Amino acid sequence: MSEVKVNKISPRTACGTVTLGDSGDTFTIPAGATINNQGTAVNFGATGSASWVTTVKTTDFTAVAGEGYFVNTTGGEIDVTLPAGTAGAVVAVADYANNFATANCILKQNGSDKIEGSTDDLVINQEGVSITLVFVDSTKGWVTTDTGNSTNVFVSPSITATGGTITTVNCGACKVHTFTAPGTFCVSAIAGNAANNEISYMIVGGGGGAGSNQNPGGPGGSGGGGAGGFREVKSPVTPYTASPLDGYGTPGNRVTVTATAFPIVVGSGGAGGPSFNNGTIGVNSTAFSKTSAGGGSGGKSGPGGSPPGNLGSPGGAGGSGGAGGGSPGTSGSGGAGNTPPVSPSQGFAGGSGATGGYGGGSGGGATVVGYNAVSSPAGNPDAPTKSTGATTSINGSPTAFAGGGGGGGWCGGTAPGNVGGAGGGGQGSFGPFPAGGSTATAGTANTGGGGGGVFNSSGVTGKNGGSGIVIIRYKIQ
Repeated sequence: MSEVKVNKISPRTACGTVTLGDSGDTFTIPAGATINNQGTAVNFGATGSASWVTTVKTTDFTAVAGEGYFVNTTGGEIDVTLPAGTAGAVVAVADYANNFATANCILKQNGSDKIEGSTDDLVINQEGVSITLVFVDSTKGWVTTDTGNSTNVFVSPSITATGGTITTVNCGACKVHTFTAPGTFCVSAIAGNAANNEISYMIVGGGGGAGSNQNPGGPGGSGGGGAGGFREVKSPVTPYTASPLDGYGTPGNRVTVTATAFPIVVGSGGAGGPSFNNGTIGVNSTAFSKTSAGGGSGGKSGPGGSPPGNLGSPGGAGGSGGAGGGSPGTSGSGGAGNTPPVSPSQGFAGGSGATGGYGGGSGGGATVVGYNAVSSPAGNPDAPTKSTGATTSINGSPTAFAGGGGGGGWCGGTAPGNVGGAGGGGQGSFGPFPAGGSTATAGTANTGGGGGGVFNSSGVTGKNGGSGIVIIRYKIQ
């Protein structure tokens, strides 16, 4: 072997370049060799540094001492076999796709070489991590000398999430996810500002179905279905006008999200009762372990004539109570609201049926009790002020939800005594006998409105409640 000894190698011209050998040649540099007199990186891959390979690794491989690798595990777990350990050897890996938490990168020992003093493989399972290891000796083997996390370098100012129908509101400052059917609110990243991870939400259960009429005898009015339970929490960082039922101040109602998947359940409306049957209670809606109960069922009516026979039936309890059915003589009472109880109340009781006439009460609404039916053919003048739902701007504009269904009954041939509550409550049908039935309507879909009661002697089926809805809002800028 030939040997050349000189004190200095300089380029021929000022600021020129000195080339050592040709492409493909290998030069062996003793550990600790110095490149220049400026104090910059001088060890050529020795202890504490690695030369990074820019070809991304997507399958299992064996590392080479002195090299760092970008590892992409989106196709699945990747095993990295460490080289045989020699003192000062360096290996580094980095999470190329920020996916190590989903599919791990596993550093496997070579022979008897240890990793951090253990004979176990090292599992890297943190998203965005990079790690550098140096081989020290047979006691500790490969030792971690440097770690970092790319997901902490650039902190997201807002939540990153998918699910439902997504819109932006408030001049692009907030994002809204609307679920009109079951789905998943999937948070892939949280905001760096902790306050922005506290979301606003509204959860409305399915509205209750209205009761029906009995066929024989004279006319009778069935009770309207109760509105689905209404629950809302407004985070201080999301500006909008919330409903009067904002529960932010009640312990246990607030929700701070993490990077995970949250199942969303949107309850369907309860079915209207067939001939001489109560309606069906609406189905619960749930999100973030919070539940809004389905609306209570409307009560069936009893027949007219004498004797009265089977009389009006009480309404069922639920998020808002269903109404009682009416018939001559005795009639049903309204069902209880806020069942099971939460704070603030998720809904109010339904009204009772008329005791001396043919009217069924209206279902309870999110903010107001249902009206009690009256016997007078002139109708019920206070009915339009009852069964009212809750109005909120969580979706970007003032919108009412969870109105109770109107009762069926004699109202002198006009509708005001049978109107459903604002927020999707269905209208109850009205007289004069034997007309009616055809004007009753179901609760509006995705409002949680109760179904409208019916007034007829021919066994008309009560109307269905409207399905529920879940809306989520958070700040993005």
